[in-house]
Parts: sequence; structure tokens; C-alpha cells
Amino acid sequence: MKNEYGVEMPGGSEGHDFETLDPAWLRSKTGNKWRKHAPALPAWVADMDFRPAPAITSHLTGLLDGGDLGYPRRDDNNRMRAVEAFATHMARRHQWSIDPDRVREWNDVVQAVQAILHVATQPGDGVVVHTPAYPPFFSAIEQTGCRLVAVPARIADGRVSFDHDELDARLEREPARVLILCNPQNPTGHVFGTDELARILEIAARHDLLIVSDEIHADLVFDRRTHVPIASLAGAEGRTVTVTSASKSFNLAGLRYAVSVCDAPHVAGRWSLLPDHLFGATNIMGAEAAWAAWTHAGEWLDAVVAHLARMRDLTLHLVGEHLPGVTVHRPDATYLAWLDCRATPVSENPHAAFRASGVETSDGATFGPGGQGHVRLNYATSSATLGQIVATMGSALRP
Repeated sequence: MKNEYGVEMPGGSEGHDFETLDPAWLRSKTGNKWRKHAPALPAWVADMDFRPAPAITSHLTGLLDGGDLGYPRRDDNNRMRAVEAFATHMARRHQWSIDPDRVREWNDVVQAVQAILHVATQPGDGVVVHTPAYPPFFSAIEQTGCRLVAVPARIADGRVSFDHDELDARLEREPARVLILCNPQNPTGHVFGTDELARILEIAARHDLLIVSDEIHADLVFDRRTHVPIASLAGAEGRTVTVTSASKSFNLAGLRYAVSVCDAPHVAGRWSLLPDHLFGATNIMGAEAAWAAWTHAGEWLDAVVAHLARMRDLTLHLVGEHLPGVTVHRPDATYLAWLDCRATPVSENPHAAFRASGVETSDGATFGPGGQGHVRLNYATSSATLGQIVATMGSALRP
């Protein structure tokens, strides 16, 4: 049976239900998404509204019930078992063979990016970012005293592209030290293909750039597209640090566990000179949740990706129905839609207008150059909640 939005109930495939979301349960949650801007409907921070996979929650419940919260066991290389699970997951999902000895554990991806910039740059160095971009990239660049080299997106005919030839020419005039790649890209949902990545590697080699590749949304790719880890390509040797986490794919952001894969010996060498305690240690619940996700939750992940693809398509339909003047391209990945509101009466500050209507989105202006007049919309919810969100936003555009 299908609901009013044409979505099959009980909503998920393979027995997983992503459609039955009790509003009272959502509002009772203690996390930031539903509490910070209540009573507004939340479509902002990149959390999903779904319960994590049963394989993860049952494993964590077992740890709690067993009182198994002491110092975690690590192998002879001081690694949690999640590292081996990560390597297996990447080989299985993305055909990328990883040497676990090159993996380092972190509390989150932004911590890793900050640490990389700390050892790989000097104040005044340029850092290339495709914009609009994840806002913490900008603060990490600022806090290391570096300068932003923005590569603006071009969105035409419903597709996102970046002018790599212009970047190549610009770097002749304005040298940089690091390129932060976000693939799939947040907030546009663009998936960089093999040819694009090869071009980026070519530019990086010519201008001696370190590539920091945030691939946290790698599992959430739609329409039979494939994610290609840039470090898996010829020409990446010695030039990449990949950072990622199970947090986006499996809805575990609050558990704070991430990993990096360092293929740049000069970065690894400089890290080794810093005190380990400067970075702290990962916690057992985060690491064990990631282990359970990467080891036992593949079927749940397949089902949630299928649901998110449906919500992506529903978002495009609802925007066309309720938000006159707003344009949105079809994202290839993530659960985030980038809404262009520049042709609407609220173009100056659409985020404030939608907030006043009762929906909290992410303010496009915080995503850097090219973000003004846009908002980012999180569609990782049920069709009923998504329908309510977009219909409520529509009230901001009515006279």
C-alpha cells in the first residue's frame, strides 16, 4: 500500500521501515536536530531521523548490559578492531584495498582535517575548496592562518560542474598548498567521476598540492552511480589523505569515531612528531558502533539508500509544487538538497524567511562564496514529515 506521496508503506525495503516516524518520538529526542530550534520543523543539520540499524543498537545494548565500558582492547599497533572492519567495508563497497597500517583513528572528520592542515601548511598558504562547501572547512582554514582559494560550482541544466581548467590557471597566479576535496560534495550532492578525479590529480601534481579528501558520504550514492576513492587512482601515490566515518551512512554522528587513510608520508611523519595525547583517544562506544556498522549493517544501508533516493525524488516534486521560484538540481548522493532561492521574494535571506514560517534549514550564506540566496535542505526523514516541511516552507513565499 502506498501513502499520499506514492511511497510504499511501511516504507523501507527488505523489511526496514523508514516511513513510520512518530512525531512525538522525534520531538522527545535529546539531540541537536529536533531540540535546538523547536518548535520549528528541522531540515538543517545532517542527521537522519531514522533509528540506526538493529545490528548496531543491539551490539551497543550488549556492551551496556554487560558493563563492558572499560578501556578498549587494541591490537599491537594500538588500533581498535573497527579499523579492520573499515578496510573490509571499503574493499567490499568501493573496491579500494587499504593497508590498515596507514589508517589513523580520530573523534571526527573535522578534527582530522584540522590536524592535517596543522602539519601540512604554514600561515598564509592557500587551501583550495570547491564552493559552496561544508562550513567547518572555512573555520579550519582560518584557524590555521591559511587563505581560501575558492572554486565555485556551476549549476546549469540541473547538473553541477567545476571548472578545473580555471583552477589550473589560477594556481599559476595564486599558489596553494592543499586542496580539500569533498566527494560526494556537500551541499550539492555532486559525485566526482573518474575523469574529474584524474584531472584533479593532474593539477595537484603540477602544483604540488596535498589532497585532503572528505569521503564521509561515499556510501550514500544513488542511481547506480559509483563512488571512486581518489586515493585508489593512479597518480594519487604520496599525495592524498582520505578522511571518513560511519556517522553519515549509519546515523551515528554523536558517537564520535572517524578514520583517515594517509598516503602522504610527509604528513604521517609530521604527525609522528606530535604528542599522541594532543589528539586524545577514540571511545569504545563510537568505535564499536562503527565496527558493527561496517561488519553487520550492510543490508540496512542498502535499504536506507533506496529510501533516500525516493526522498530525493519526492523533494524535487514537492519543491516544484510548493516553492515557486525555487530551483533545485537532482543530487547524485547524500541526503541534502541545495535550494536556489534567488528568484523568490525572500532572496535576500531565505533562511530567515523559512525559519519564520516554521522550518529550520541550513543558511546557504555559511557555505561560502556562491551560497548567498540559497538554503540546504535535509530530506533524510519520512515522506509525511518531508511533505510537511516543504509545504510549511511554501507559506514563506505566499503574499
